Amino acid sequence: MSAQGDAGVADADAAARRGRPGRRPGGGDTRQVILDAARAEFAARGYENTSMRAIARAAAVNPALLHHYFGTKDQLFLAALEFPLQPRELVARIVGGGREAVGERLVRFAFGLLENPAARDRVLAVLRAAATNEQMARLMRGFIMRELARPVAAVLDLPQPELRAQLAMTQMVGMIMGRYVLAVEPLASAPVEELVPLLAPTLQRYLVG
Repeated sequence: MSAQGDAGVADADAAARRGRPGRRPGGGDTRQVILDAARAEFAARGYENTSMRAIARAAAVNPALLHHYFGTKDQLFLAALEFPLQPRELVARIVGGGREAVGERLVRFAFGLLENPAARDRVLAVLRAAATNEQMARLMRGFIMRELARPVAAVLDLPQPELRAQLAMTQMVGMIMGRYVLAVEPLASAPVEELVPLLAPTLQRYLVG
């Protein structure tokens, strides 16, 4: 950690101790306390209606500590779910490098993530929870719209941009369920390099037209 970062945490801790009775200073368990509070707040209010300040109040910590440990709200959300996908990375990969290969880049990114067993287990755990729990489904809908679908739609600048982005996301969710959850053959055992050219044109049409 940089000297500037250490100073920022020290200032936040000092403020927590100095003028805010009952606030928890930074310490060994502070990160976990924040994660527990974040899970509860996100579950109760949904992604879009949960603020960093509300999570800080629930955790009894200075709000500066949330930004120190997790950075932004979407990063805190992902950490709370132990989700291995960073939305900024996905958006950058989808829309970066020109429009002519948007669909292929999305497919390759997804397979690169899902063919890793540890990452795949966390993705599937979230999808299963969303499929059976309305709070989790509402949470994921808000997150996907705000952090993935809308940023992609804004860059592509096409008619019905959010609908196009959502169609692409549902295509990928269907592939994930068929290959990794239901294990439908021959999809489940097909080589990735065989699937990419089959999926990419459909996603390209959804996203670019």
